[in-house]
Amino acid sequence: MEAKTFEVRDRGTFVPILAVKLVPGNEADRYLLSRAGYGPTRAAQAEYVQVIRIDGGEGKSDCDPTNWSRTLQVAHQFILQHWKALESGDVIDVEYILGETRSRKVSECLEVPA
Repeated sequence: MEAKTFEVRDRGTFVPILAVKLVPGNEADRYLLSRAGYGPTRAAQAEYVQVIRIDGGEGKSDCDPTNWSRTLQVAHQFILQHWKALESGDVIDVEYILGETRSRKVSECLEVPA
């Protein structure tokens, strides 16, 4: 598995998430992911990214972007499409992705004193 954290931002919104690309590390992983419905092959399974809210979001997690509200739906789809280019800790700015703003938000950690 490959895991990255992201800061998802939208209008007045901050959601920290953990994203896990379902790339099996061994045969046991591949088998379990297959049994869970993610396809029989390593390649098929690697098409999925599980997104987990890590802000006390009641353990909400999903592999299907359409199961989220606007903010996480757009962010999840963006993560799926840009996984390789994204670094752990990156800001996923939904307003910027949708063309609603011209400049990307910076990390909240750079805006708010610790």
